[in-house]
Order: sequence, then structure tokens, then C-alpha cells
Amino acid sequence: MAKLNVQQIVNGVEAKFLKEDIPPVRIGDNIKVGVKIIEGSKERVQFYEGTVIAKKNSSINTTITVRKTFQGIGIERIFLIHSPKIDSIEILRSSKVRRSKLYYLRNLKGKASRLKQTFK
Repeated sequence: MAKLNVQQIVNGVEAKFLKEDIPPVRIGDNIKVGVKIIEGSKERVQFYEGTVIAKKNSSINTTITVRKTFQGIGIERIFLIHSPKIDSIEILRSSKVRRSKLYYLRNLKGKASRLKQTFK
């Protein structure tokens, strides 16, 4: 019997929990994330819409940081993509960016923080 190394065992266990219905999310995309929220005995989906400014890790640990501006205040939220709490991810539009992290958007106000849209 061939010995399996530890990484192969971990990858085998993680493979069961990976979601296949997730679109390829890139930095600069404007996305709409459906998050499952439990209120009492009821469960509903709340949508969070914003720009992806960072993407970290790989495989089952992939996280994205989504930034939106609400009433002039920037709000960032980090989502674990393969989490059971994430119901859906929809890409609304893509932007042309030349950085892997868009942290500079934190310092820009209003129209200065717009990104150049790309069409597919």
C-alpha cells in the first residue's frame, strides 16, 4: 500500500467542501454577495454590494475583501468564499486594474475612487 503524504490527505478532505458554483472573482470587480443571516428561527439572504479590493490565500481558505461606501463612509467586509454562510456571488461589472491590492481606494473620496470598466 502506497503511503499518502499529509498534504494529499488534507486536500482530499478539503475537496468535499469546495463550492463549484462560484464565478472567477478578480480584483476590481464590482460584486454582489448574498450572505445567509439567521434571525430567531428564520433564515434570510442579505446582499452586500461593493468592489473587491483584495484576495488572499487559496483553495478552501480563499478570502475576498469587499469595500462599499455608505453615506460617505467606507465599509469593508472580509468574506470566506467557500463558507456555508455565503449563498451566492454575482459579478456586476469588471474593472481594469494594475495592482493586486487596491488599498489606495481607502484614501480617495467620491468620483476619484472610480475604476475604469472593462467589457467582455
